[in-house]
Amino acid sequence: MIDRPTVDRILDAANIVDVISEYVTLRKAGTSYKGLCPFHDDRTPSFSVSPAKGVYKCFSCGEAGNVVNFIMKHDQMTYPEALKVLAKKYGIEEVHERELTNEEKQQENERESMFLVNEWAAKYFHNLLINNIDGKTIGLQYFRSRGFRDDIIEKFQLGFCLTGMQE
Repeated sequence: MIDRPTVDRILDAANIVDVISEYVTLRKAGTSYKGLCPFHDDRTPSFSVSPAKGVYKCFSCGEAGNVVNFIMKHDQMTYPEALKVLAKKYGIEEVHERELTNEEKQQENERESMFLVNEWAAKYFHNLLINNIDGKTIGLQYFRSRGFRDDIIEKFQLGFCLTGMQE
């Protein structure tokens, strides 16, 4: 785990416009920069980078974050790997890492377990909505009556809980 002072040094040194412009052609637009989003097939510039705030945002696909998030998403890296790439780019040679304590490892394992359980539950209830007869007749009808399109239901993996499972 990279210690907090080292992370702060890397984030202070990293220039979001310089980093993203290595992947995306950016053009100045007022106080920010615009370009084609690298995360989806973009035909018009919907990708915005704000150097003052240190963030990027695509107003088409919704992808957003800071310079580390961009490297992680674009290059399929973990958080520590992305930090090391930025440290190397900006000449920060001393990247202090420390071992996680047993308590921190336990917390990380519990957190990861919660994500796995949440992912399983989301898939389970979405499957009920799409494939169960009650899910189709009650759940889908409800979502459609509220103006939800099928592509939105899929994108956000909306689900349905059967009667009697709610206790």
